[in-house]
Amino acid sequence: MDILTILLIAVGLAMDAFAVSITCGVSMVKLRVRSALRISLAFGGFQALMPVMGYLAGLSIRTFMESVDHWIAFSLLVFIGCKMIYESFSMDGDEKKRDANDALTLLGLSIATSIDALAVGFSLSLLKVDIIAPALIIGAVTFLISFAGTYIGTRVGHLFEGKVEVLGGLILIGIGIKILVEHMC
Repeated sequence: MDILTILLIAVGLAMDAFAVSITCGVSMVKLRVRSALRISLAFGGFQALMPVMGYLAGLSIRTFMESVDHWIAFSLLVFIGCKMIYESFSMDGDEKKRDANDALTLLGLSIATSIDALAVGFSLSLLKVDIIAPALIIGAVTFLISFAGTYIGTRVGHLFEGKVEVLGGLILIGIGIKILVEHMC
């Protein structure tokens, strides 16, 4: 898998964390770099860990799935993308508010925003893509995007919140289609 595709996957996966970090920033009266780093490290760390977990789960069944692996990867990415788009329109403002100052809340948000990365790791396993570089790239991109999201949230977060989840969903759907087309040709 080429680096551009990995970067696009990373950006797509980071959109949930970006949207949540914007809402975390909105809830801050003043941007605190320490809080932004804490949020970004948690989101980036879980986004790096979850693909590895999905990859390891996929290794155990990869030989049974080789004939349909591209369909599974396509289905998972399209499902995740559609879910992100749906959720961007279905949640009201009160549900989107997040307070990441509480460690338990931050843990829950980190897991929730990285579940999609678990499915991507599973897909990468089926596609026989080495997981180390993608996991590190996904984690680093999520860290950077989440840090920026926290900052943006303190400034103008209410304007962009739903739009980034739609963009992330569209990116993942596009990558799913690309995987399917590459394996069909």
